[in-house]
Amino acid sequence: MPSLIRSTFSVASMTMLSRVLGLLRDIVIARMFSASDAADAFFVAFKIPNFMRRLFAEGAFSAAFVPVLTEYKNTRTMEDTRRFVGQVAGTLGLILLMITLVGVVASPALVTLFAAGFIDQPQKFELTSELLRMTFPYLLLISMTALAGGILNSWKQFAVPAFTPVLLNLSLIGSALWLAPRLEVPVHALGWGVLIAGLAQLLFQLPFLYRLGLLPRPRWAWSDSGVQQIIRLMTPALFGTSVSQVNLLFDTFIASFLISGSVSWLYYADRLLEFPLGVFGIALATVVLPNLSESHVSRGRDHFNRVLNWAAQLALLIALPATTGLILLAAPILATLFQYGAFTPGDTEYSAMSLMAYALGLPAFILIKILANAFYARQDTRTPVRIGIRAMLANMLMNILFVIGLLKLTQIPGHVGLALATALSAWLNAALLARALRRDGYLTLGRDFLRQLGRMLLASLGMAMLLLWLQPDPAFWYQSGLWQRILGLAELILPAALCYVALLWIIGFRRRHLSL
Repeated sequence: MPSLIRSTFSVASMTMLSRVLGLLRDIVIARMFSASDAADAFFVAFKIPNFMRRLFAEGAFSAAFVPVLTEYKNTRTMEDTRRFVGQVAGTLGLILLMITLVGVVASPALVTLFAAGFIDQPQKFELTSELLRMTFPYLLLISMTALAGGILNSWKQFAVPAFTPVLLNLSLIGSALWLAPRLEVPVHALGWGVLIAGLAQLLFQLPFLYRLGLLPRPRWAWSDSGVQQIIRLMTPALFGTSVSQVNLLFDTFIASFLISGSVSWLYYADRLLEFPLGVFGIALATVVLPNLSESHVSRGRDHFNRVLNWAAQLALLIALPATTGLILLAAPILATLFQYGAFTPGDTEYSAMSLMAYALGLPAFILIKILANAFYARQDTRTPVRIGIRAMLANMLMNILFVIGLLKLTQIPGHVGLALATALSAWLNAALLARALRRDGYLTLGRDFLRQLGRMLLASLGMAMLLLWLQPDPAFWYQSGLWQRILGLAELILPAALCYVALLWIIGFRRRHLSL
């Protein structure tokens, strides 16, 4: 278990660096483009290949590839494993190359599909199509990067894949600050930045694969049994691992019909939600998948069950206070990070509403990643699909009901309804996954788990009361300078974190509760 914790925090520390730079990237973009038509166009153009990346690369492919690679690693020779890696690289690479070419050529059709509300705004539509032609090849490059990362993770080398996203943020920051002022259409710099980042991320990981003796020699091998096994697992997982991404994309589709800026307000809120989700949730899920796969292959159901229970408890230990903080500090955080230059107090207010709604689903988003891995580790990709379909349909229905209801019955903007529907559908997804695992005997949430959950909830409640007591007048965040805001935010976050830890200790939570 100490190795699991060390691996998790190793990935989390690398991811923390990436997320901090990601926030800096968003600050730069917000300062230069605000919630303008150009920003909306880029966010849609980046979201489409990014969505497909999570579908093909980090989502379905990783869920199918890592368990099969782990099986090869434990039951086959090194030469068989090398051949398998090369065959997967060649087959996946050629398929994605064809998809990329189609995506570049058909960019206007994709914009029509994913942001139909832009059709009535010809300049915005054309700009989005241009940017999509630049960003779509990122799908091929980052998918091959995910293949390399999956190999490294299977050999318990988690830090390098976790560091790789730093290069995307550095590329976008550099492109925005240096290239944008030199272009006739400044936002084109962000499109070029995405493409440069894809190349850099792939090239960065290759030397580490070479050191392991697993640098792929790509070859087409569609009929190979190992490749076919991945395809069989990947086909249903294409949907099952990306329900939350489908929901976010559906949000973008509906938001394209709402007032200008809605896409950007949702984007900035989602980016802040991604900070704890990426730093800890994805880090934990990344470490847990190969360990669950190994437990299933060689260590038995009891060990599998204990690793999964441990991961769920650790996830909630972080997610519950993070949720509390994001809800109560949404506007202060957004104002401190983004409200400069073209980003107005109105943008802060509307983004904060989205963030508060999204944050309600943060524990569920993290649990989904962990619980879904419990199925993928056992090479069961069908159950998460069936559950994901229910959650997605519920999200779509709630999207329509909430947007219409909020617009007609209250003064709350429609984009907030999209965020709220996404959060509620995530809870439905997580609950159904947990129920299926408990039914199959792979998740046992006994008295001790519920006791620790109660302690976490009480400590989060105490933290919330302290934050409400300490908060200054809301006008402070709109009228103060950068350093005043940073200091004010630190004076809230640090006491809140100490309060949470202290309350946990007082009511009986100890380090031993994090062990198997």
